[in-house]
Amino acid sequence: MTDALLTGLSGGIFAIFALVAVVCAISVVLARNPIHSALFLLATFLMVAGIFFLESAEFVGAVQILVYAGGIMVLFLFVIMLVNVQRLPQTEPYQKQIVAAVVLGFVLNVLFDAQLVLDPIGGAAPFSPDAFRTVAGRVLGNSQAVAWGLYREYLLPFEIASVFLLVAIVGAVVLGRRSVEKMD
Repeated sequence: MTDALLTGLSGGIFAIFALVAVVCAISVVLARNPIHSALFLLATFLMVAGIFFLESAEFVGAVQILVYAGGIMVLFLFVIMLVNVQRLPQTEPYQKQIVAAVVLGFVLNVLFDAQLVLDPIGGAAPFSPDAFRTVAGRVLGNSQAVAWGLYREYLLPFEIASVFLLVAIVGAVVLGRRSVEKMD
């Protein structure tokens, strides 16, 4: 993150985007209606994309909008429709788990951020603001730098994340089908 991002008008815009993103992310978890949760998630994706645009990572911001705000949200809406939440019994969503979930989420976030900032995978150099624009020591475009990083330096974490997403999608569909079968 550059120092210029946190000062002046761009700093104010960053603070607004970050604050709205955090509030919407918390609202995703706390909303009782799944459609409202999906809309809060969409707002979170858009705010994060705005932060990427502020950091001059236009490619990542565009991918954030196209893939996450577009594709993933459509997938979530299909899952919500498959589960048919209007037929599910009303239960208390958080049964004394919220404190443990918040603490665990905070600890995992700190570990993840520390890994990214202090010790990148593969012994690469620590994070620098030009990381999204530099390819093999030359400052090029954002899309070339992202592709270089994803398919060379961070290939294993990228593939692990894709497997996690696939498992989550399959699990959501299986859980949704079981709920519908029990109710029939």
